[in-house]
Amino acid sequence: MKYNRILLKLSGEALMGKQQYGIDAERLMQYAEEIRAVAQTGVQVAIVIGGGNIFRGVQAEAFGLDRVQGDYMGMLATVINSMALQSALEKLGVPTRLLSGVTIQRVCEPYIRRRALRHLEKNRVVIFGAGIGSPYFTTDSAASLRAIEVEADVVLKGTRVDGIYTADPEKDPTATRYPQITFDEVMEKNLNVMDMTAFTLCKENNLPIIVFDMNKEGNLQRLVAGETVGTLVTMNGDDTHRLDPSHSALQPDLKRGSATPAEQA
Repeated sequence: MKYNRILLKLSGEALMGKQQYGIDAERLMQYAEEIRAVAQTGVQVAIVIGGGNIFRGVQAEAFGLDRVQGDYMGMLATVINSMALQSALEKLGVPTRLLSGVTIQRVCEPYIRRRALRHLEKNRVVIFGAGIGSPYFTTDSAASLRAIEVEADVVLKGTRVDGIYTADPEKDPTATRYPQITFDEVMEKNLNVMDMTAFTLCKENNLPIIVFDMNKEGNLQRLVAGETVGTLVTMNGDDTHRLDPSHSALQPDLKRGSATPAEQA
């Protein structure tokens, strides 16, 4: 496989399937099957999923709610989706752990970086819920941050379109897809990939992003195997990306496997 460890970012809206809200069981199991196929190859899989199918923090103002309160509501929505995905994966026999940025002891573990690494090293699928646990940050930001923290090789953003286009392909039939593009070009062309905080985190740490169609069967496995799927975003616009060795996650005192016996459980 081309990648050893991936961070898969899924949108909550995608779980709606053809419904107007909530979770579509057929779509949920489709995603679980795709993830299982990749995990069975030995690739270590971490996941961040949004909560837009239930509640989005930015909707708070429309309801007359405080933005901070709304963001926490959105975090809880992501935990609901994460629990649903965990249950679907475990139904397929995939060992899974749910780690939350907000402490909810009854249903998931609190996020601890070294514990997350240990779970991944044991080939458990790790789902990160509740974003980063702080308001004003999106799940895109959580995906970028967690990917950097666990030293993922790439962020895979699963969407309903097959990459990054010159314009919205659902509105402009003349839009063309970029097979590869640089971080700087995305910013110069003002292309919608992630929110700026999340995108900047990836750029500063030289962490590549691949935007692809998650709804097309087999796409995830083909992508991890090294096939050209979706649009690759890197520092140089090519496939010779590497994590920035100056990042704290790669410092000698934080090497993988350095967890204490208590953290190894």
